[in-house]
Amino acid sequence: MKDLDPKIKELLDEGTVIPAHPLALTADRKLDEARQRLLTRYYIASGAGGIAIGVHTTQFQIRDPEIGLYRTVLELAIEEIDKANLTRPFIKVAGVSGNTEQAVKEAKICSELGYDIVLLSTNGLGDWPEAALLERTRKIAEVIPVFGFYLQPAVGGKVLSFDFWKAFAEIKNVHAIKMAPFNRYQTLEVVRAVCESSRCDDIALYTGNDDNIVNDLLSTYKFSVNNKLVTKDIVGGLLGHWAVWTNKAVELLDKIKKAKKSGSTLPKELLTLNLAVTDSNAAFFDAANNFHGCIAGIHEVLYRQGILKGIWCLDENEGLSKGQKEEIDRVYRDYPELNDDDFIRSNIEKWMVD
Repeated sequence: MKDLDPKIKELLDEGTVIPAHPLALTADRKLDEARQRLLTRYYIASGAGGIAIGVHTTQFQIRDPEIGLYRTVLELAIEEIDKANLTRPFIKVAGVSGNTEQAVKEAKICSELGYDIVLLSTNGLGDWPEAALLERTRKIAEVIPVFGFYLQPAVGGKVLSFDFWKAFAEIKNVHAIKMAPFNRYQTLEVVRAVCESSRCDDIALYTGNDDNIVNDLLSTYKFSVNNKLVTKDIVGGLLGHWAVWTNKAVELLDKIKKAKKSGSTLPKELLTLNLAVTDSNAAFFDAANNFHGCIAGIHEVLYRQGILKGIWCLDENEGLSKGQKEEIDRVYRDYPELNDDDFIRSNIEKWMVD
């Protein structure tokens, strides 16, 4: 069993910004290696505490035999992180998915390449009973540390029970859970389940709720467990939304942490900021069309900033929905303080060297 490095564990528990890493493609839908490396350099330079690659934002189809990009994109990211010679901890997260055999195989690849922890998705396993999903998790946790993932049904996940998450939290070598059901009730259930587990203090909670990022990070949960008050915070985010405007996301998390540590009343402007971030996300993720253009929307922002050459996805049917481009225009106009275009403009030439 591979253990989590203590410095990585400390950063994970403290809470950080982990962008979900997109896939850079050429016009003929082949890997654009130079732009793929550029993306990783952008996230490192932005001050992110890690990246998550091989996840939904990277497009699950990279695993298809005819595409065969899973190992390649993982290797490219590791190479760029190594080249950066960072003096600070940087959490290397890789996504694993599929049935138990496939997920264990992917976990072994991740461990071999030097990833710290795997984000375990249930996409495509909607008909699996919870007991089978838990056993799958135990098998993967024998290989590498696990970052749980509550993926919303609209993009391939499934609804999971309180009992599932309590049992999930008890699995040794599970160190974090990303909650992305886009549902207040289900998010609350996960936090309560962790608080009622014996490993409450061992598990870091991360928001994946791109529709409620700021409020998730501002909230402190309190539950009575065996007549004892247990508190738990969502300490950071592993988010597709943070694949863009990442430098400003780092500033945002720092501002929220300082506000919470101050012990005083939280500034009302943070609640208003939550609405601005959510409104922006609705445009990027194409909420009006049941998230059809969520990956293309992220690509559109990165294309405007000069990081990607286009918004192409592996699936030719994936692209911006009608009116989505105009919605992205609107949030750019309405919330200029949220984008990091100036940061990219000042640094992109340096990142593109070699």
